[in-house]
Amino acid sequence: MILVFGHGQLGQEFARMASERGMPLRVLARQDADIAERGAVASAIKRERPALVVNAAAYTKVDQAETEIEAARRGNAIGPGVLAQACADAGIPLVHVSTDYVFDGSKNGAYVESDPIAPLGVYGRTKAAGEAAVRAALREHAILRTSWVYGEFGHNFLKTMLRLAATRDELRIVADQRGCPTSTRDLADAILAIAPRLVARENVFGTYHFAGTGATTWHGFATRIVAAQAPLTGRKPAVTAITTADYPTAARRPANSELDCGLFAQTFGFRGRPWEQEADAIARAAVMAERGKAPHVA
Repeated sequence: MILVFGHGQLGQEFARMASERGMPLRVLARQDADIAERGAVASAIKRERPALVVNAAAYTKVDQAETEIEAARRGNAIGPGVLAQACADAGIPLVHVSTDYVFDGSKNGAYVESDPIAPLGVYGRTKAAGEAAVRAALREHAILRTSWVYGEFGHNFLKTMLRLAATRDELRIVADQRGCPTSTRDLADAILAIAPRLVARENVFGTYHFAGTGATTWHGFATRIVAAQAPLTGRKPAVTAITTADYPTAARRPANSELDCGLFAQTFGFRGRPWEQEADAIARAAVMAERGKAPHVA
């Protein structure tokens, strides 16, 4: 059985997959077990007796993290360390989901796992600290760095674009930040693909990059989303390219968040779907689900 901590967009994707596929998997929300609470984590692991634990819980409010520093540290640094230690005590491997924000985005080309980290803000620094805490507490871990995560559940860029497309005639979107859009469906499938080898204690533990195949800008991503929803809604707002300087935010974002996922593919024989294909399918599914005509991606 796989035990997932966190009921955000990835956790909800796991819950849906478990229901559809009849998988022995349980998802715990924060009210069920806060990953920063040692007692709650230990009790959950003892009760569920999983073969593998997945940490899909995190503080993800990038801009608010600049002022909510302790909340970000608790969710992204302390919690993963607590969870990793509990897994070490129970003899259970852990998959921990991390982020492209551990890099500063100054590299020309895609980031590989061995590139030095240099987070720009509180969110990235706390996520980097969480990675370090996992490595220090538990040898049998797989840290998956991913980027630009979106899906049908929770709050994410794709759902924001769909909401804005329904009400605005122009969307002004940053075009000088580059990354790899990653669907929660792809990310959950990737974790399920590696799970048997982790449970079997094969020598595949370590840090990997996993993201959707291909790269684009936020403007390119938004353009694709708007085009995908247009035949269903009749809405065709203009998508105008702007610069990062035109859209100031509390937290600095990496200009380059492209991740090289070759090591993951070589080790596990699994790659993410092309981001365009996933964006099209999930945008359409989200629109249909909103209308009550379809619950999810076919």
